[in-house]
Amino acid sequence: MKSVTDIFLKYVSFDTQSAEDESRYPSTEKQLELAKFIAAELTETGLSDVEMDKYGYVYATIPATTDKKCPVIGFLGHMDTALEMPGKDVKTSVLAYNGGDVVLNRDLGIVMTEKEFPCLTGDYGKHLIITDGTTLLGADDKAGCAEIVAMAQYYIAHPEIPHGKVRIAFTPDEEVGGGTKYFDIEKFGVDFAYTVDSEGTGTVNYENFNAASAAVKVNGFSIHPGGSKNKMKNACLMAMEFNALLPAGEIPALTEDHEGFSHLVGMEGQVENATLHYILRDHDSDKLERKKENFKKAAEYMNYKYGENTIELVIKDSYRNMAEYILPHPEILDLAYSAARSCGVEPVTSPIRGGTDGARLSSLGLPCPNLGDGGHNCHGKFEYVTTEDLEKCTEILIKMVELNAK
Repeated sequence: MKSVTDIFLKYVSFDTQSAEDESRYPSTEKQLELAKFIAAELTETGLSDVEMDKYGYVYATIPATTDKKCPVIGFLGHMDTALEMPGKDVKTSVLAYNGGDVVLNRDLGIVMTEKEFPCLTGDYGKHLIITDGTTLLGADDKAGCAEIVAMAQYYIAHPEIPHGKVRIAFTPDEEVGGGTKYFDIEKFGVDFAYTVDSEGTGTVNYENFNAASAAVKVNGFSIHPGGSKNKMKNACLMAMEFNALLPAGEIPALTEDHEGFSHLVGMEGQVENATLHYILRDHDSDKLERKKENFKKAAEYMNYKYGENTIELVIKDSYRNMAEYILPHPEILDLAYSAARSCGVEPVTSPIRGGTDGARLSSLGLPCPNLGDGGHNCHGKFEYVTTEDLEKCTEILIKMVELNAK
């Protein structure tokens, strides 16, 4: 039986970065390579009903070892990695950590400092898995995937331990919002599930943002600047003016906890036309609606000032806060809390300032809180996880399956 660290290090050797604005599914062909590997690995381990479907989802079953009637529990991880940093040719090292700053790349001067990343202070005496600072590590969410597989291997190796049926699944394209687009809930066939896709160890999250996106197209008019007085309409300048009409304090860098934001994630343009891309987030659905109204009012004002169709605004809803679907089922949270405490970890619950596959699944009728995978500093070059936390998160999953049968 492989260690969870060995499984994790193998998974991060695959480049599975997803891509935005792709018509194909999954958005990148390379995600399928890890999906094939995991499916083969699960088959070799002895799981049943192992399947990789045409969309790249991997499903499998840990058969029950008891006749006792108990709920069918599910666990999910996502195979793709974020877009903010490269995910190819990940160079990992394992560092025995005893405090202080961590040098990732001496030649490039990339240093993870305790001052900037105080999470390090909780990892004295552990072994950090880090990169050379030029790529993501991929703990989000290959740590979760590895822990689910390690849990499955444990139960296949110990059929004497009574437990109910367990279903596991691995999804592509979570990072670009498509992780559950073609997910077959009926085939998954569980009473409730958990995504293993949150930072920290012992984390149990059931709140996330309500989410929407806004695309702003700015239509200008280009003419030679030498003769442009009262004629030129510079789309780039108008795009900047549109953004200035939005509340200045509602940006990610100025918000925390339950506070929502409007985040400008990309912009491009020339004099003739420009585009702005935003994501809108708030735990409170009414407040999210007010953010949408701010965008509509800004568009109306700009069109009044510069002429009809100067601003073309498209707002789309993305996902909802899963709390409204999970809180009616407190026993699902209690199972996770009890397992963490049984493993010597006091569970931590906080609002997720993002979204997960679990948010979409919950809104579709499958309650699906989010559990910690042990990782830290996801979506950046300072991402890391410890070998000890990989093991502890796996232990918690094992305990959840055990307690579910009692």
